[in-house]
Amino acid sequence: MSITVGGFGSAVRSNLVAVSQTNLAWATLLDIGPPERGRRLHDRLAHALRTAIRDGRLAEGAAVPPSRALAEELGCSRWVVTEAYAQLIAEGYLSARVGSATRVSWSSDTAPPRPRARRVPAPPPIRYDLAPGLPDVRAFPRRRWADAVRAVTGSAVHYDLGLPDPAGHAVLRTTVAQYLRRSRGADAHAASVSVCAGVTEGLVRTCRALRAEGITDLAVEHPGWGRLWDAATSAGLRVHPVPVDHDGLRVDDLARTPARAVIVGAAHQFPTGTVLSPARRAQLVRWAREVDGFVIEDDYDAEFRYDHHPVAVMQGMDPSRVFLLGSVSKTLSPALGLGWLVAPAVMTPALRAANLVAAAPPVLDQLALATFIDRGWYDAHLRAARRRFRSRRDLLVRTLAAQVPEGRVAGTAAGLHILLHLPDGADTRGAVRAAAAAGLRLADLDDYRAKRSAERALVLGYGNISDTEIPPAVALLREALRSAVPRPRPDADG
Repeated sequence: MSITVGGFGSAVRSNLVAVSQTNLAWATLLDIGPPERGRRLHDRLAHALRTAIRDGRLAEGAAVPPSRALAEELGCSRWVVTEAYAQLIAEGYLSARVGSATRVSWSSDTAPPRPRARRVPAPPPIRYDLAPGLPDVRAFPRRRWADAVRAVTGSAVHYDLGLPDPAGHAVLRTTVAQYLRRSRGADAHAASVSVCAGVTEGLVRTCRALRAEGITDLAVEHPGWGRLWDAATSAGLRVHPVPVDHDGLRVDDLARTPARAVIVGAAHQFPTGTVLSPARRAQLVRWAREVDGFVIEDDYDAEFRYDHHPVAVMQGMDPSRVFLLGSVSKTLSPALGLGWLVAPAVMTPALRAANLVAAAPPVLDQLALATFIDRGWYDAHLRAARRRFRSRRDLLVRTLAAQVPEGRVAGTAAGLHILLHLPDGADTRGAVRAAAAAGLRLADLDDYRAKRSAERALVLGYGNISDTEIPPAVALLREALRSAVPRPRPDADG
């Protein structure tokens, strides 16, 4: 055993040999270790003694050396030993009586029993993923992205590598504004764009700015994405769920709440898949003007519309009343952590002032995305992705029709998920559990509601699954639905 205490290592080692001849247990417990910054010698000695007692190398009732004798053996001051002993007496590991030796007063038998950890079987690995929320990460354009990163790393000027602008790099803000104008019909300019880590983080920034301006209540779509609700409450806003029907958010119900702001998925509502109708869009903008409030538009899945041309953003209808949130999480990868927020000009000062510690994503990643868009690679990637997802959606719908004929599919026009409506009484929660046990990930529509509903449906995502995996995944889904069918209750006379 090697022991080093200050500069007395050799003396301690020789003295411990003598100690070991009279007390073999004592010779094994002084693993004090080398000096550590910020950890004093008496703390290290107390730790060594405590460890020896806990490990059973010093049994209950065993005497420890007198403080003067141990100090001489260690070549340190007596104060070091008395401080270590006092600490262990206070903790109950040692006891001392006048005229008697200091002894060990703790053992594993006298210690309170530790609860035995229950062995929970590990869940089976997920073989097939039909849950919503992820794009096809297998198809991430690695080579093009690497080219963009390499290009900006070589061309970035020295001031690009300094402290980043909290609002985002001017190059990316300009590129995003141009992209949104030409592809989404937005009324966006570099001054109105802020770069953020994604839609959720952008919503937190927006809600803090609204709160600073005196707006305390926010309406949200119901059913809806729970993370957006959580983001609003974390910023100090009260949340009011408003129902969604086949035309989108019900603005008449919104008007009966105290909210002066609302977040909507106008292009493709999650999870119902509805598109906000033209009449509702106009009604919603009128509502914002009447209450002196704002609409926060989550441009969710807007790039993936298959049966018609993409619908332009609401923000272009009234940029003074509508915030616009977007990201590349569903188009490229959530691992990039890159998004944007377009704010009304009147709210931009409040947005920046309310988020003084907000940090923009890494500058080189911002510049890489700007390059990726400017060189046309982003548009090419989206065209290929739309073709791939349209084909995969059609395959999923056909397979469901053949294997789960009792189900009714909805929300197929856009996005990366569909709804599978099931007959009344179907045990969707049980089906999700049964599927998980078989290695299939599903989502219940009730997971996105404030409380359970009589409507039975599953939310099936097809972004993070390959075409070849869809038939076996749907076969597992069929078996999970069969195993979760509620059994009829026996008759009272039975």
